[in-house]
Amino acid sequence: MEVSNALKRKRYNDDNYMEAEVDLSLLEAVEKSQNTVELLDLRTLKKLVLSFERRLKENIEARLKYPDQPERFADSEVELHEELEKLKILAGAPELYPELVNLNAIPSILNLLSHDNTDIAIDVVHLLEDLTDEDVLEDNDEPARILVDSLIENNVLELLVQNLQRLSDKDPDEMSAIYNTLASIENMIEVKPTVAELVCERTKLLRWLLGKIKVREFDSNKQYASEILAILLQNSTANQKRLGQMNGVDVVLQAVAMYKSKDPKTSDEEEMLENLFDCLCCLLMPLENKERFVKAEGVELMIIIMKQKKSAYASAIRALDFSMTKYPPACERFVDVLGLKTAFAAFMGKIPISKKNKKERYQEELEERLVSLIASLFGGILRGSRRERLLSKFVENECEKIDRLMELYIRYSDRVTAETQRLEQLELDDLEMDEEEKYNRKLESGLYTLQLIAVILGHLWCSEHPQMRARIELLLKQQKLTKNDIKNILQEYHDNIGDLDGAEEKEQAQTRIQKIISSF
Repeated sequence: MEVSNALKRKRYNDDNYMEAEVDLSLLEAVEKSQNTVELLDLRTLKKLVLSFERRLKENIEARLKYPDQPERFADSEVELHEELEKLKILAGAPELYPELVNLNAIPSILNLLSHDNTDIAIDVVHLLEDLTDEDVLEDNDEPARILVDSLIENNVLELLVQNLQRLSDKDPDEMSAIYNTLASIENMIEVKPTVAELVCERTKLLRWLLGKIKVREFDSNKQYASEILAILLQNSTANQKRLGQMNGVDVVLQAVAMYKSKDPKTSDEEEMLENLFDCLCCLLMPLENKERFVKAEGVELMIIIMKQKKSAYASAIRALDFSMTKYPPACERFVDVLGLKTAFAAFMGKIPISKKNKKERYQEELEERLVSLIASLFGGILRGSRRERLLSKFVENECEKIDRLMELYIRYSDRVTAETQRLEQLELDDLEMDEEEKYNRKLESGLYTLQLIAVILGHLWCSEHPQMRARIELLLKQQKLTKNDIKNILQEYHDNIGDLDGAEEKEQAQTRIQKIISSF
């Protein structure tokens, strides 16, 4: 710390003379880079690397020779800073990245992330962010891959995260470096998706991110930390399990609990909250994390958020849907803590009104989540008083929820029919499409939600409750439909149930659906 302060005194004296000089040199470097980007070639690259290596060597020698006299090596540090700034022009010629790697410059650059002077490490962070920027790497797939491979091989992930842990949000320069560190990691994941798991295996990034989202105060780095965490979790079961073992479910629940009775103040804070719910939903994929969610009273928290009717309303429904999918204990807890009343109020369209949820797509997504949630309840609660409480909801108010269910059935059925006709027309126009692709197109148009509605209707029919059966038959007749129409949808669902988590679970799911089909 003393070295850094001494350097800053050397670089920025009382009358800011040095500051002006450095700023001027940076301005000149930028102006020169704008003129030389087009002329940047292998020869220029070699010159830049050679000059950088020379300044690096001088700095190392000065520090070794005068370890306790910062003023004796401060000049070499300023010169090294300037060389790192000059290297930024390479971002204008990503096709030269393979040559940069061949010149063996990457290890020298990355080692500076451990430099005693934090300012030099920050220079490297900014350089890496520039070199890996998404706009720079666009249409340069092979050079990007070669650069990222070399960075990974030379421990960029470990060095970036180690450096991250010595940076503070209280210093504006260091706060900027935190942001650029996360941006560099995101850029590398974009080029090489396996980096998402590598960075969690090799570093303490997950723990650092958890610490960041724990902080009550909102800032841009907390927002970015939530976004990076969501990226790391979204396609990685290993990362989901790893974070779960680090008490991640509880930490994320605490972070969203801050908004149970208040709305985010800005659009950036709102985006962070959505990121946190994305993290939560990803975490709820592995079975062991669903268990942690229930133990941490996550079900209760989501119901409270729904009751408060703040902006996280729909996100809470989504999290409940993830928690209850193929996990009966969450379904049971939901019924025990009186979640049915809240969920069915939403199912009947009694949702809080705001600018966001006036949008048609928002309401459709909410409907689809609620249908999925109710289907999970029927799949997770097969008998007993909880099952009776669930079924009784469909008898209330002259079976109004069955009316609503049939309303959704017709709407989604019409959509799927329209998509099926469109696909048939495409085939007539000689556009070939295999059965799997056609089925996926129909799922996207609403077939999956239609199938779940049919499953719920099937469970109601299986109950053998005379009032419910009579209502279903009446509504089918009014729409000129029969029970066979529902059976056909269920049969298609049965035939296309994926492997889920294994052959045994697939067989159990198909057996349950076959039982419903047979009841009609």
